[in-house]
Amino acid sequence: MFEIPVRVYYQDTDAGGVVFHSTYLDFMERARTEWLRVKGFESADLARGIGLLFIVRRLEVAYLAPARLDDLLAVSTGVAELGRAQMTFAQSVRRGDDTLVRASINVACVTAEGLQPAPIPAAIRAVLKSESGKIANEDSEGAATPFAPRLRIRDKISQL
Repeated sequence: MFEIPVRVYYQDTDAGGVVFHSTYLDFMERARTEWLRVKGFESADLARGIGLLFIVRRLEVAYLAPARLDDLLAVSTGVAELGRAQMTFAQSVRRGDDTLVRASINVACVTAEGLQPAPIPAAIRAVLKSESGKIANEDSEGAATPFAPRLRIRDKISQL
């Protein structure tokens, strides 16, 4: 599991000093982005260089306890499932030994122009496979997902 530290700033909280629910998604996005960077894949290079993006397709979040102003948090990410054109991350936000938030975040690999489904490049797949908990069985659309009902990526993207 990859982990980054995140300090809670005033901008992350409400008037009572409690972190906004949506801010946790920002923290988790940073962790996924930094994880890819550490593995040698910069998001900007993927977009400009080979014309690919990773976009959030679906997420499930469990808010267990609040974080507060000035807390030092640990945000972790790891690949739970890997499909042909999508992957699911298991993520959490902790303060010390206490887990505050748990999430399952499914992202799709799409073309930067047109947002059409695209296979995850072999170089990235090799890194992801070496770290994933299990490899999903997928159909020709890369539609394997731990979520019900199963949706084809193309169907989901057409709704954007």
